[in-house]
Amino acid sequence: NPGQRVVETPAGNINSIGLQNPGIPHFIGHELPEMLRLSPAVSIVNLAGSDIASYAEGARLLDATDAPMIELNISCPNVSAGGMAWGTRPDIAAQVVTAVRAATSKPLMVKLSPNAPDLVAVAMACVEAGADALSLINTIQATAIDIESGKPVFKRIRAGLCGPAIKPIALRMVYDVSEAMQRLPPEKRIPIVGMGGIERWQDAVEFIMAGASAVQIGSAKFSNPAVMKEVIDGLARFMQSHGYADIEAMRGIAIGQPAAD
Repeated sequence: NPGQRVVETPAGNINSIGLQNPGIPHFIGHELPEMLRLSPAVSIVNLAGSDIASYAEGARLLDATDAPMIELNISCPNVSAGGMAWGTRPDIAAQVVTAVRAATSKPLMVKLSPNAPDLVAVAMACVEAGADALSLINTIQATAIDIESGKPVFKRIRAGLCGPAIKPIALRMVYDVSEAMQRLPPEKRIPIVGMGGIERWQDAVEFIMAGASAVQIGSAKFSNPAVMKEVIDGLARFMQSHGYADIEAMRGIAIGQPAAD
């Protein structure tokens, strides 16, 4: 997006980056091979489109590569075409997921928007349409004003708030979707990847106890490049000290529990 693209807040940042990239053909020919050389790390390709046909075509192109997994982005608030609109209604989200599912046999994770009026309904629609996993949440719509000029900072007015400020909201949404997932038959349940404001290992533990099978970290890397190793190491120490043999042993244990004394 043109103009200023990032504004710091007391507990995170507001960004209007958009989806800047060289396009799928260039990505497949140049960036993807370099990413795949980072093994044993798993490179998950984030795919966005301007309409259902472009989503499906992108998935078809990626299906012919060695990319191990696709994250279907139906939740970006910083693009004019498509973007967040695909993830705010269950019926539209299902249409996109169905089209992409038909275009690829790769594992398909769908990234959900916190700006949906009923996120749980969108999540369940994606499950029914063939998603293999869900990731949530993307950024929350926000804005900033330049008090000297009296004008909005961002040319698109609205941008995406991320960082620690959104963590309690993200945690609640992961809890809600996990709770709904537990009501499905076991064979229909799919993993949830939690994100939104994670910057400490304690945050990761909370998301896992709320039902997440894994977490993503984004904004915290700007202020602490070592954050992911710190979270991994802290999580391992916590699990060992509390007798959890693996992530699954503590995943979702908070769901349905009364409040702590």
